[in-house]
Amino acid sequence: MGRGKIEIKRIENSSNRQVTYSKRKNGIIKKAKEITVLCDAKVSLIIIASSGKMVEYCSGPQETRMKILDKYHSQSGKRLWDAKHENLCNEVDRVKKDNDGMQIELRHLKGEDITSLNHVDLMALEEAIENGLASIRDRMSKYMDAVRENNRAMEDENKRLAYQLVSSQNDEI
Repeated sequence: MGRGKIEIKRIENSSNRQVTYSKRKNGIIKKAKEITVLCDAKVSLIIIASSGKMVEYCSGPQETRMKILDKYHSQSGKRLWDAKHENLCNEVDRVKKDNDGMQIELRHLKGEDITSLNHVDLMALEEAIENGLASIRDRMSKYMDAVRENNRAMEDENKRLAYQLVSSQNDEI
C-alpha cells in the first residue's frame, strides 16, 4: 500500500511542523549521504530552521566544502558572497595570525619556549618585562598612597567621633 499524496503548503500546527521538519531533515541528510556513497558525488548541504538553528552535511572535510563552493562559483557564475565578505574572510585570517603571534609572545613573557629566541629577541623580552614591572610598581605605589590617605581620613574621622562622644558625655554631666 502506497502513501497518499499530501498538499505541499505550510503546516499550521507548530508541533506537527516541527515533527515534519525533523523527519524530512533526517531524510534529506540520509539521501545526501547515499548519493555520496553510491555515485561518488561531492555533496554539501546546509539547512537553516525557522528557529535559526543550522544543520550541515558535507561529503568530505572542510576543504571539500570550499572546493564545492568554488566549483559552484566557477560553473554557475554566481557568487554566494561579494568582495565585502572576501575582505571579512581576509580580516579574520589576519586576526587569527595576530592572535597566534600574541599567544607565542605571551608564552615567551611567561618564560615558556624561550630557547628558540635569539639574543635580540631576548633583550626585547627583557625590556618588555622591565617596563611591565615598572608599571606594576607605579600602580602599587599609587594604591599604597591611596590606602595611606584613606587611613589618615579614617583616623581623623575616628578622632572627630571620639571628641563628639566625649563632648556629649560632658554635656550630660
